[in-house]
Amino acid sequence: MTGTEPTLTYVYAVAARTPGLGEVLARLTGVAATPLTLLAAPGSAEGALAFAVSQVPAADWNATALKAHFEDITWLEQTARAHHQVVEALAAHTTVLPLRLATLYEDRDRALTALREQYEQFTDRLALLTGHTEYGIKAYITADADSDPLPTGTVPAVSPGKAYLRARKAQQHAHEEHHQAAARAAQQLAATAARYAAAYVRHPAQSGPLARDQGENILNDAYLVPDEHADAFRADIEQAAAALTGVRIEITGPWAPYSFATPPAQPAEAGTGARGTPT
Repeated sequence: MTGTEPTLTYVYAVAARTPGLGEVLARLTGVAATPLTLLAAPGSAEGALAFAVSQVPAADWNATALKAHFEDITWLEQTARAHHQVVEALAAHTTVLPLRLATLYEDRDRALTALREQYEQFTDRLALLTGHTEYGIKAYITADADSDPLPTGTVPAVSPGKAYLRARKAQQHAHEEHHQAAARAAQQLAATAARYAAAYVRHPAQSGPLARDQGENILNDAYLVPDEHADAFRADIEQAAAALTGVRIEITGPWAPYSFATPPAQPAEAGTGARGTPT
């Protein structure tokens, strides 16, 4: 990227300026291998809120370019990974409020205006997140739910066609019962998790490429857990999961609190800040 090439300001997260935070960013690169800096109001004191930002080429990040990029799985994966690495590096140093993938402003001045306009909202949200970490719980129906054999045994003397239809109906009934039992087990697990959480978000069940080879996803929750309860949270979830049948449990995290971040206002003119964060 040349010094004369038009750029947009890409914003990754909000954080309070703390000693060493600038050095953390200086050791990283952001999306499109761009250098990172903190963006705060001129003259702001230590502890004031700042955006973590980088400058990206406008030609490759404007609304038209992004429309094509968001249909490119490889580009999406690489960009989401770079965005996530910046947020996680910040989260290891301080409390952060992650912003959505491809949150862009026309320039640094417009980004600063957005920071000022939402300063109180960001401050309140960061206060709620301090001392908390996000964990995810996913529940999948085990493979045997989809592999029930056709029932065998003594059946009335009927035609082969009717016998098959009866057996198929019995198989479907068993399949539905298995799914219902698995769903109840997943909800029991969610109730256990909720006892430890300050907040939780129920995400839509994953499907398609996100759940490939994992089985049918029936629970996809995020929990905001106080740090002092994190070990007990994980231990009780694992103990509860061991007693359940028909489901496989996956605990993810610790994460920066993506699911509990307040979305930024729609950036003026850039029109590209309404995309979701990576999970």
